[in-house]
Amino acid sequence: MTRRVAGKRVLITGAARGMGRSHAVRLAEEGADLILVDICRSLDEIEYPLSSREDLDETARLVEKQGRQAVTHVVDVRDGAALAAAVDDGVARLGGLDAAVANAGVLTAGTWDTTTAEQWRTVVDVNLIGTWNTCAAALPHLIEGGGSLVNISSAAGIKGTPLHTPYTASKHGVVGMSRALANELAAQHVRVNTVHPTGVETGMRPASLHTLIAEQRPDLAPLFGNAIPIVMAEAIDISNAVLFLVSDESRYVTGLEFKVDAGVTIR
Repeated sequence: MTRRVAGKRVLITGAARGMGRSHAVRLAEEGADLILVDICRSLDEIEYPLSSREDLDETARLVEKQGRQAVTHVVDVRDGAALAAAVDDGVARLGGLDAAVANAGVLTAGTWDTTTAEQWRTVVDVNLIGTWNTCAAALPHLIEGGGSLVNISSAAGIKGTPLHTPYTASKHGVVGMSRALANELAAQHVRVNTVHPTGVETGMRPASLHTLIAEQRPDLAPLFGNAIPIVMAEAIDISNAVLFLVSDESRYVTGLEFKVDAGVTIR
């Protein structure tokens, strides 16, 4: 059986664990080679620990276990020049690039009056500017032959989810940027789509958010409830959407907001 992305070369940011690792393994199972990027250190403004170099190496091992190539780079997606250099190196080693998945993201929690300027800057810089930097690093390699940009937004990129306002704002920004790029790049056969997960069981989970909902603002809890009666989706559910958007099965799909959200945005 022909695998769905056989021979494709794909960049993934935030690849060391969680959804990024899941995307990498799922794409490798279907025949892709990967450029894997992650910051591999924690940030002061983020209350939960981020990934390590060992996490990134483990993702690469899992990709190679599928018989595919993995090129790894420790890069902060906020650093556009360093990210572009890492992508250029990966493309040289793999022989090209067919798609990019801007998956790196961070989340803070707080009411409007307790969220700091530093938290705003970190979240917007990673989630929105980092996504732009990923697109900008990939596009020089995609323009000539076409390809796919998959930008991971969130249910919070569609719905006004409270208590993490910088995150919600940044994920809405990813949608606007992606729509604009979809229009600008369609003539070059570069497709640009966003994916919108509900909550997913990964390490991206500030404990303070649950405290806020349970103790300070229980009136807001219904906004976080899925229509399909699950608490969390699994990373593989999101990775299957990414696989479709990277594959030629979606060759005429662009400007799509692909919700894998258990119906949270219809409530």
